[in-house]
This record gives sequence, C-alpha cells and structure tokens, in this order.
Amino acid sequence: MENTVLHVADVHKSFAGLHALSDIDLSVKEGETHAIIGPNGAGKSTLLNVCIGRLRPDSGQVIFDGANLTGKHPHEINQLGVVRVFQTPEIFPELSLLENVMIPILAKRDGAFKLSWFRRFSGEKTVRSKAEDMLEDLGLGALTKVDASSLSRGDKRRLELAMGLAQEPRLLLLDEPTAGMARHDTNATIDLLKRIKAQGMTKVIIEHDMHVVFSLADRISVLAGGKIICQGTPEEVKADPRVKEAYLGEEQV
Repeated sequence: MENTVLHVADVHKSFAGLHALSDIDLSVKEGETHAIIGPNGAGKSTLLNVCIGRLRPDSGQVIFDGANLTGKHPHEINQLGVVRVFQTPEIFPELSLLENVMIPILAKRDGAFKLSWFRRFSGEKTVRSKAEDMLEDLGLGALTKVDASSLSRGDKRRLELAMGLAQEPRLLLLDEPTAGMARHDTNATIDLLKRIKAQGMTKVIIEHDMHVVFSLADRISVLAGGKIICQGTPEEVKADPRVKEAYLGEEQV
C-alpha cells in the first residue's frame, strides 16, 4: 500500500460563484479503501465527478497512477482503469441482467462500444461466462434472463456494481453503494467489498451509512462546505471534535 494511486491536488470547483470544492487535497494508496463522508451538499459527488471527467476543476489536478486526468473525457479515464458506480443506478432497463453485464465487459475489451453492435457479440461464450460469474458473486445468478427494469432498487444497485466490477477496474469509485438496500443486502454488499479488498482493488466510497463506512474504510476524508475538515483512520475521525460537530454527532461515535 505504499504507492499512491489517486492524488487530488489543490482542486477548486465553483458553480455560479458558489464554491462547491475548495483546496481539496487527498491521496489514496494502492489497495486502500478510502471513504468520503459529510453532510448533504458537502461536495462529495462533485468531487467524484471531477475525478471521472464529468466535471472539469477550475484549478488543480487529478492524478491517477502518474497520469494527469484533468481535461480527459470520461471514456478515456474509464479506459485507464477508473470505474464509477453511481448513486442512481445507470443500467439498461430494457436488457436482461446478463446482457447488462456483458456490455461493459465488451466495452473494456474493445474500447468504444455502441449498443447497436451488441447482438453481434452477445453469443461469445467467454464473455457470457464472465458475466454469469459476476452476477453469481453479487447474488443475482438466478436472475440472469430477467429484464433489469423489473428489479428492486437494491437489486439495481447490485447490478450496477456487477457492471462496474466486470470492467476489472484498478480504481473503483462507489457513490453510496448501499443506498436503497435492506440491512441484509447491505451486509452482503459489505462482505463482497471486503472480498474485493482482499484481492487488492483500490476503492473510494461515498456513503452516509456509518456502519458501512466503519466496516470498510482504511482511511476517511470528511467534507463540509466543500472543504476537507479532517482526514485519518476511522478511529481518528471518530475522535475529532470538528467531525462530531459538522456531521457525525455525539450519538453516532
């Protein structure tokens, strides 16, 4: 875990004069699970959007594995091995679960990919097998032929996670991965992410559920008002009075 995989250096971002991010500096080491927490409107999702190229910072840089991501398009960043799982699941509702997972596998392999090409590749056995295995790992193996539109919100979250993992990312960015899940599904997701951690995958997680955060995080950055007010281990963050005042509250630590 000595190597820094992601470095966000002095990033600023404003919207119509409102400072969404100010003086953001954080580093994520290889194999680390780094959680970003904070109240609504703190700038967490804005920060992830800057990291994946959906937003360009007003100043500062995002460095991934030595490469400057600033100014690159989202698909270029994705091809470098950075994958984001969104707060609102981005899936293909008219396709089956199996087809949903096959698409990112093909896109990772072949580069730019168009949905109109999909049927041409859908019979490939190796791709199908990999997609089936990923769905099985996520507890969705019995639903491979079901249309994604019929899934519960929690299962849609798990499907998008499967789509992200199928791309074999070097850095996985998760925006509230357990939102909308029942507690048993949340615990199953925690177990899955722990298994991924054991395989050495680097992850950045935005999450409001402190049970999830403290179960997974090696380090935590706390955002409030677009600024990082605290960084450290879970124990250090729990003990910081600024964090208690801004977010966690006495009863949560």
